[in-house]
Amino acid sequence: MRRVVYYLSVFLYLLVLLFPACSDDGSQTEFPLSAVIFHSIAGKQVAFTALTHSAVNWEWDFGDGNVSTEKDPVHVYEEGGYYIATLTAKDNAGNSVTTEVNLAVSLTPYALLTGNHTAEGYDGKTWKLTMSHTVNDKLVNSDANFSLLDEDIPSLPSGAFSVYVGLPEAYNDEFTFYYDGRYRQNTTDGSSFGGIVYAMRLQQMGGAQITKTGGEAVFGQDVFALTTYTSDENATFVLNENENFIIPTIPDFATGTQPPGIPVVTYPGVMTLDFPDSDAFIGIRDFHRKVIVQEITSSSMRLVMFLTLSPDAIVSQNPLIALSTSAAILTFEAVN
Repeated sequence: MRRVVYYLSVFLYLLVLLFPACSDDGSQTEFPLSAVIFHSIAGKQVAFTALTHSAVNWEWDFGDGNVSTEKDPVHVYEEGGYYIATLTAKDNAGNSVTTEVNLAVSLTPYALLTGNHTAEGYDGKTWKLTMSHTVNDKLVNSDANFSLLDEDIPSLPSGAFSVYVGLPEAYNDEFTFYYDGRYRQNTTDGSSFGGIVYAMRLQQMGGAQITKTGGEAVFGQDVFALTTYTSDENATFVLNENENFIIPTIPDFATGTQPPGIPVVTYPGVMTLDFPDSDAFIGIRDFHRKVIVQEITSSSMRLVMFLTLSPDAIVSQNPLIALSTSAAILTFEAVN
C-alpha cells in the first residue's frame, strides 16, 4: 500500500510539472522554485534525477569531490561508502534552492565497521559480543584449519560465557570504531574479559588485578579471567582487507618457522583488525590483539581472537613471545 501511495504521489508531482494549472485569463500560474532528488544505486554507480520546478540551472556535488551541472547526472564513485549528494537548483532570477540525499554506496568493510559518518550526531559505531551466539561461534585450535578445541563442543550455546564459564561480564564491554581511525572501549564494570595466562602475567607485573576467574566446570581448570582495565583514550585501529597473517603458534599447529626458530601459522588472504602501539583489544584480552575478521555486515561481524592458554607457551620473556594455543571465533552485534 505504501508503494502505491508513493508512486501515485510521484505521478501527481509530475503532472504538476508538465501541466501547470492556468488562471481564468489563460496565463500560467507561477510556481515557486523547488527541487527534489530521486536516485537509484547499482554497485558504485548512482543515477540521479532532479525533480525541479522553475529551475534553469542545476549544480550537483556528489560528496566525493566531484561535481556536475547536468540535470540528471549518472555518477560512479571510486570507493564504496557513505556520501551526501547535494543539488542546488537556480531559476532565471538567480534564486536558488538546495536539497541533499544520504547515500550508502557499495559499502566497504571499513564503512560497515565504522558506520555512517555522514549521519547527524555521528559518534562512531559500537559493537558488543552477542550473548545469543551463532552456530559459527566456537572454541578452536590455532591451527591452519581452526579445528575444534573440543569435539564435544561443536559450537557455543547461548550465554556460554555466563552459564558455563561463570563470567557473564564478558558480554558487558562495548567497542566503538570511528571513521577517522579512533577507537574507544567502554568497560562498564571496570574489568576486561580475557585469557587467564595473560591475566596472571599482568597481575605478576602489577599491570592489573584478577577480579574473577572461570571455566573450571567445563574445562577442568580456569581458562578465562576478568582483570581490572582502563581503556586507552588515544587508541586507534587499522583494518586490512587482505593480508597473509602470520602468528606464532605451538609446533603441532605450525606451517613454518620464523627467526629465531619460532613456529608460526600463516592465514593467507584474510581480513585483519589491529590496534597498533596500544594495549587496546576487542572481545578477548590476551597476548595477541590482532584478530581476523571472518565476516562483517551492517549488523554483525565474526572475529577470530587468539589465546595463549598454557604458561609453557610463553617461550621468551624479553622479547615477549607467547605462542597461541587456541582461538575463539565469536560473533559481535552492532549496538548503534
